[in-house]
Amino acid sequence: MNELLQHAIEGLSSPESETRAVSATEIYKTGRALVDHVAYPWWGDEDLAALLNGNEPKMTVGLAVTPERFKEIHEASGLPRFSEVPPDQDAVEFELHFPGGLSMDVLTSKDPAGGGAIAKFLKKLGEGIQQIEYECRDVDRATQILKTKFNVAAIYPETRSGADGTRVNFFLVSATDSAKVLIELYEPAPRLD
Repeated sequence: MNELLQHAIEGLSSPESETRAVSATEIYKTGRALVDHVAYPWWGDEDLAALLNGNEPKMTVGLAVTPERFKEIHEASGLPRFSEVPPDQDAVEFELHFPGGLSMDVLTSKDPAGGGAIAKFLKKLGEGIQQIEYECRDVDRATQILKTKFNVAAIYPETRSGADGTRVNFFLVSATDSAKVLIELYEPAPRLD
């Protein structure tokens, strides 16, 4: 991980809200840089663009951190609500929202010594941007379009349950410098109000 990103991750646990906002902005910009060139062609497909909210896509950066850092960021951010993560998934997470529409999911492993996705990420790469998430109106349809028109296969054969009742699927795509980036498409849970 580069030094600027590490510094920004550390800044998320600052007691100063301005420092946390500046740090979140840097992390968000880094995440966008990872994925923009990969996802840019998707907006050229009218159907897929509509599913991804057209000119106003909602993007969230998923940041994996150690359990210790997770606790520090959670406390510094005013103890936001933990997301309801399906029990079979190796994650504890909460959302952060910043001015300008910046959203971040802060994630850690339930079992850092285990074999879950977040634990593996932290063991292999350390703290960093684990995934980029796009809100999607219909994950099944978007998955089909990505496969047939862009030759991008989903990690899971079927859409599955995600945090807070969302429906999700994941796509591992090539990013800059031969690196891979994990993209999550999530369909929000139906509202009951």
